[in-house]
Amino acid sequence: MKYYAVIVAGGSGNRMQTETPKQFLLLKNLPVLMHTLKAFAQSEYQPLILLVLNKNQQPYWLRLCEEFNFRIPHTVIDGGSERFQSVKNAINHLDDDGVVAVHDAVRPIISTKLIDNCFKYALEKGNVIAAVQSTDSVRKLRDDKTSALNRNEIYLVQTPQAFTLDILKEAYKQDFSPHFTDDASVVELAGYEINIIEGERNNIKITHPIDLELAELLMKK
Repeated sequence: MKYYAVIVAGGSGNRMQTETPKQFLLLKNLPVLMHTLKAFAQSEYQPLILLVLNKNQQPYWLRLCEEFNFRIPHTVIDGGSERFQSVKNAINHLDDDGVVAVHDAVRPIISTKLIDNCFKYALEKGNVIAAVQSTDSVRKLRDDKTSALNRNEIYLVQTPQAFTLDILKEAYKQDFSPHFTDDASVVELAGYEINIIEGERNNIKITHPIDLELAELLMKK
């Protein structure tokens, strides 16, 4: 059985209020993206790492790898205009049976334990996603009216999201839909029930400037 990690690195950094894409910002003196790749390289499953990156950003990434002497093996894949297309480009490079974990490049504090659990349960069940239960009260807004939801039934979805390669390839034969917010939504529309395992509160996504500060604090622990 082969294992793969597809690291999706997109985004222009607009919400970070910086011209540098967020995956290249420094976190404890190392670009965010390098922390993410290191986590997957430490997995006991030793996945083949595919980094999906905008073609225009690839020369800059190569310069960063030289500057920081970053030698973790990985294959760079051209990103698409949408996350859907980026993931599809990556899995089109995979011909063998196996398990694929898709992860946001800007979730750098992912533990190897969570990565390993995603691979393990995806192999057993066909798919699994990391998610944490909501601790806040949740309301839904529709037609200018709000209604309370049961927070015990609400889960906040994270990555990794792991799937057997046959399921993921079948799902990505579908045409793109704006309703696809992650890989689980693509696979679900293809007719599969999605399994959840407990994610990690520390597994934050670097989206806003305060997230980078929080990540620094979490890594110091």
